[in-house]
Amino acid sequence: MRELIVTGLSAKYGLAVALTDVSLAVRTGETVGLLGRNGAGKTTLLKSIINNPELSASGEVTVDGTSLRKVPTYRVARRGVAWVPDNRRIFTALSVEENLHIARSRRAAPDQLERVLASVPLVEKLLKRRGFELSGGEQQAVTIARALMSAPDFLLLDEPTEGLSPLIVEQLQESIARLPALFDLGILVTEQNFRFVTALADRVHILETGSAVWTGTPDELVARPDLINRHLSVGEK
Repeated sequence: MRELIVTGLSAKYGLAVALTDVSLAVRTGETVGLLGRNGAGKTTLLKSIINNPELSASGEVTVDGTSLRKVPTYRVARRGVAWVPDNRRIFTALSVEENLHIARSRRAAPDQLERVLASVPLVEKLLKRRGFELSGGEQQAVTIARALMSAPDFLLLDEPTEGLSPLIVEQLQESIARLPALFDLGILVTEQNFRFVTALADRVHILETGSAVWTGTPDELVARPDLINRHLSVGEK
């Protein structure tokens, strides 16, 4: 079992503070959810973990005790941490198959493509299509599959359901739910979709204005409508 540990992480864009003293842990084989309103700091937390150059961060991020703090973003990926951004960023001029092969790493097993296609079934029928021909939901599925081609130990998913139809969200949820066991990886997923996260996660953290305000299990959160209404404004939709 490997473990990604975030300790006392703070971050800012220029002089604007976006994240303050957040700590959490993700182990392989489990899913951890980050909930919060727009601007709560969810995306900033993921960007801080991978040392995105858009921001400056302090605190500590380790994988199995080895620090990632001064590691360039591309090397963080080589250390087994894959980021799936909310804007998808696939190569639109390339086919889906080419997008997947480009992302394959030396860590990947010989049958990695077959395993990825089996775990994200939406993708297999799209292999010959170009990126610009895909719908938003199809692009999201391809982006997740592309991240899996690097054989990561940890998958950071940023708002995977944003802008997607309920049917695609349901299909993605089924695929993501299988990943920790199939690939022995840990998932850290940010979302505003309350139901999506509580259906997937083993633990949930709520962020508000850059700070962690609550941590617990999905069942504990569901039993606290006061917390849901105060910090998420979603109720039981």
